[in-house]
Amino acid sequence: MIRFFFDGRPIEAYPGESVAAALRAAGILALRRSPREGSPRGSFCWMGLCQECTVVADGVRRPACRLEVAGGMVVSSGAVP
Repeated sequence: MIRFFFDGRPIEAYPGESVAAALRAAGILALRRSPREGSPRGSFCWMGLCQECTVVADGVRRPACRLEVAGGMVVSSGAVP
């Protein structure tokens, strides 16, 4: 298992798993908030096209469904600092 962090919370994942899949397995469905309404957003298309699952991983904005987990990775639901 690999450990990474989402909004400060440690998450366990399998090697090769996407961040979106690991977060869903951990019971986290809302990956960010809509910038307009503040409504929760999560994985939708699972192909990286819709951008609904966009997170900030190690300071770079990426779709969580296309991002492979890495040990020690720091992922947040917030904006790029």
